[in-house]
Amino acid sequence: MLNRIDLREGRPSEGGIDRDLLPRAELDVEAALEKVRPICENVRHRGTAALIEYAERFEHVTVDRIRVPAEALERALRELDPAVRAGLEESARRARLVHRDQRRTDSTVRVVPGGTVTERWVPVERVGLYVPGGRAVYPSSVVMNVVPAQEAGVGSLAVASPPQRTPGNDWSAGLPHPTILAACALLGVDEVYAAGGAQAIAMFAYGTDECPPVRMVTGPGNVYVAAAKRLLKGVIGIDAEAGPTEIAVLADDSADPVAVAADLISQAEHDVLAAAVLVTPSAALADAVDAELRAQVPAAKHHERIAEALGGRQSGTVLVRDLDHGLAVVDAYAAEHLEIMTEDARAVAARVRNAGAVFIGPYAPVSLGDYAAGSNHVLPTGGCACHSSGLSVQTFLRGIHVVDYDRDALAGVARHVVTLAEAEDLPAHGSAVKARFDWQVPTEDESGK
Repeated sequence: MLNRIDLREGRPSEGGIDRDLLPRAELDVEAALEKVRPICENVRHRGTAALIEYAERFEHVTVDRIRVPAEALERALRELDPAVRAGLEESARRARLVHRDQRRTDSTVRVVPGGTVTERWVPVERVGLYVPGGRAVYPSSVVMNVVPAQEAGVGSLAVASPPQRTPGNDWSAGLPHPTILAACALLGVDEVYAAGGAQAIAMFAYGTDECPPVRMVTGPGNVYVAAAKRLLKGVIGIDAEAGPTEIAVLADDSADPVAVAADLISQAEHDVLAAAVLVTPSAALADAVDAELRAQVPAAKHHERIAEALGGRQSGTVLVRDLDHGLAVVDAYAAEHLEIMTEDARAVAARVRNAGAVFIGPYAPVSLGDYAAGSNHVLPTGGCACHSSGLSVQTFLRGIHVVDYDRDALAGVARHVVTLAEAEDLPAHGSAVKARFDWQVPTEDESGK
């Protein structure tokens, strides 16, 4: 079922693995930019009226306002399935345990007597959190976005999620999915908007009469959400341009093909563009996984979507010479999610350099991380894990350097500042120092240094 790429005979190039040889989903954000640009401009100039029109056009629902009423949030939580509520509460509890420990503390360094530099960690003032709709409902994404922002100390949080079509006169028609609303209420978020896609990102960036502008937007979404983030980066801060989900599994003969196949299927379930990649030195395991996929996929609820994802060019089996070669391949691929299902999996995992999150051994499937490991599931995709991290408390914090020097401390380094300023042909920089000493830079004797 999976396409095969055989890298066993080729030798590594001087620069390492050729990433173009590896499976990868195509996400043309540049092409989407031209589609989202007029949408964002319309929201910028017309605000809520534009959002209402886009709800009709894209979500096929009629709404008269975008902000979700408080009573709808309360009702959604009240009517939430108790088992789902318990699952969300445990997911949030574990996420708080992990993310609370990520908060940085201010640090002060005494550079010289009378001269210190302090790094203060200050939370972003207001954040917009995007929760996708579409093929699935993602209350887990509410947890993964809200918890680290709250633990960072963000003072103002707003959530946007697409309005849903609901048959008849159901109370939730034209609102985000009730489970999304319930998750927001459970976490204490009372500012929620029925807006999806690029228009939601524009709402956050520019503000409307209902929604004040934010400083940063986080959360996954489709290609149009990614394009809007790229377009508006600078107006707002962003976490990343998230693409289709990815799983890579590095496995040897010790791996259970039943579990490997199930894990590949679990991520292929998200989207027809989802990527599922097996990297192995064992042709026998590859054959066994293919056999399991042929057995398991037809029995899955979303078998058509899964089959399309697994059969696409973004998915496949990569045959490698040995585990060292396999590690080089998965580092080049830089997967959003990487499972290590090998002998001595912890030692192998410790050698991984590029991955959004690493899952060790047979009892740490990606599904655990999606919901209840305590880790965050908002992770870099499209190979960006080689330079970017997943969502964390740090995402919502800014480091501010506070410089505190007295006269003697400045005097002790004044000559160097003036010299470097003149070397860069910026003499006024040096003059700013000289002005504090009657235009004469103290000698070492005069400064007492």
